[in-house]
Amino acid sequence: MNNYLISLKDSAKNVAGPKANMDNIKFLTELGFKNYWLKFETNTGVKSRLQKLWLAHYTIPHFLKTHSDIDNIILQYPLYSTYLMNNVVDDIRQYTDAKLYFIIHDVESIRLFINKPEYYRDELAFLNRADGIVGHNKKMNDWLSSHGVTTKLVNLEIFDYDNPSTLPEKRPYQGTICYAGNLKKAQFLQEVNLKHQLMIFGPNPSQSYPKNVVYQGQYSPEELPEHLNENFGLVWDGTTTDGCNGVFGEYMKYNDPHKTSLYLSSGLPVIIWKKAALAD
Repeated sequence: MNNYLISLKDSAKNVAGPKANMDNIKFLTELGFKNYWLKFETNTGVKSRLQKLWLAHYTIPHFLKTHSDIDNIILQYPLYSTYLMNNVVDDIRQYTDAKLYFIIHDVESIRLFINKPEYYRDELAFLNRADGIVGHNKKMNDWLSSHGVTTKLVNLEIFDYDNPSTLPEKRPYQGTICYAGNLKKAQFLQEVNLKHQLMIFGPNPSQSYPKNVVYQGQYSPEELPEHLNENFGLVWDGTTTDGCNGVFGEYMKYNDPHKTSLYLSSGLPVIIWKKAALAD
């Protein structure tokens, strides 16, 4: 079998996004897939537009014309360019007979536009161009099905996390909690009132935090597990400690937060919002 994975080259550092992407590449190449990188800047500048035009009208068509014998292609969705994604699928259909599958990292209709149904049409129509889709979980897939996705959906259930660290045999119990992520989005930390310590990791920390919230620096996704020595891992989003709210808080009702996999693969029990899709 001649199988390929199409991935976006993401330059973000010390945040969760690229880790799931890179883990999929590692696991699938171990199963015999070859990875094909799409490299472009994900902003709206002139350089980014020129890169997308070059990819869409030369690089990708040339690659597929010379690899017309591909059996299966997996696209890591989304590529953060509707224009480029549609051109990729057009070229796959034109130049190959490959089966095309999507592994979902984010559904923007749910993540950013849950209250803007006018946005759904294009994204859900694009998802229907696949021969099969790996969605995060049953709740995400149920939402997709109920909003018009007719392509076969299967549940990932939870992301794997390629964790190189060694699990400790035991941890002293002190009631401590850790939280890892982009701290710019973690506004709820300003409301935390705990008697035990909450150790936080990640980029964009605030100038100050409440008592017992202790900033521990930022590390790459590969290095971070070595520093998680607490008793629990926290999965939370929004502005309040009463429940997850806002755009990203609501998204937790449908997605698989990658930090859940980080904590579990590090041997930490998870504290998560009871309405989150992964709470079950």
